[in-house]
Amino acid sequence: MIWGSGNYCYEKMPGWGSERTLGIATAVAVDSRDRVYVVDREPSPAVVVYDRDGRLLDEWGHDILALPHEIWIDGDDRIFIPDCRDHTVRVFAGDGTLLQTLGEPNRAGAPGKPFNMPTRAVKGASGDLYVSDGYGQCYVHRMTPSGDLVQTWGGRGTEPGRFTLPHNIFPVSDGRLLVADRETNNRIQVFDSEGSFLAEWPGRPAPCGLFVDDEDTVFLGEGGGVTIMNMDGRLIAQWVVRGGPVDQAHGAHSVWVDRHGDIYVGEVGVENLVHKYVRV
Repeated sequence: MIWGSGNYCYEKMPGWGSERTLGIATAVAVDSRDRVYVVDREPSPAVVVYDRDGRLLDEWGHDILALPHEIWIDGDDRIFIPDCRDHTVRVFAGDGTLLQTLGEPNRAGAPGKPFNMPTRAVKGASGDLYVSDGYGQCYVHRMTPSGDLVQTWGGRGTEPGRFTLPHNIFPVSDGRLLVADRETNNRIQVFDSEGSFLAEWPGRPAPCGLFVDDEDTVFLGEGGGVTIMNMDGRLIAQWVVRGGPVDQAHGAHSVWVDRHGDIYVGEVGVENLVHKYVRV
C-alpha cells in the first residue's frame, strides 16, 4: 500500500524494530550514520538504538532519564533530550555518554525562566540553542551553546507570539523557527531567530511532532497522522498512521526524516509503536 501523494509517496516497512519491545515511544531521530534513536519514555525510560533496518544496536539512559519527551540530533551527532520530570535538557554522545546538562535537575525554573517541563531543544542556524518550555509554562528560551540564557519570548495566550502549549520546535536553514503550539491554540507559529513573530498556520489538529528537511519541507505529526507542508503552510501530502493491536491511529507524537527521505514516526497512545515509511 502506498501512503502519501504526488512526489511524497511511501511504503510502510512491516515489523520495523520488532526485535525489542518498547514502552511509550515518545520520540525518534536519526544520526549521520543512519543510527535510529528511539526515546522509550515509560515505564522504563531509555534511549533504544537501531540500525535503519530496525535491528537493535544498543540502549542507554536507564540510570539518568526520568520522563524524556523529545529528541534532536545536531550535525556533530550530539543528542539533545529534554526531560519533563526533572526540568532539564541533557546532551549526549551517540554511545550515551553525558556531555552536558542544562537546568538544575529536579528543580523547576522560576516563572519565565528555564525550565519547567521542557518539550524540545534544538540548535538554530547561528549555533544558539532554542528550547520549547513547555508543559509547565509557555515560553521559548534562546541560549548560548554553553547554556547561558540570551532571550525568552512567549507567555500564555492566544495572540500571535504567545502559546498555550509550545510542544515542539524545529529550526529552518535560513534561521527561522517553527513552534508547534498545541491545544488549545492548535497552530504552527513561525518566528525569526530573535523571536519576532512572522506567521501562523492555524487549524492544525493537535500538532505534536515537527521536522523540517534540507529543502524546507515541513513534516508534522498531528491528529493521528503525518502531514507534509511547504514553508508557506500549503498542504503537500497527508495520511493517517495506523498500528497497534486494533490497527488504528494512536497519536503521532514525533517524526523524523533521514537522509534517504524515509520517515520515522513514534506514537504514544499505546506501547511499542514506532513506524518506518520508506520513500518510493
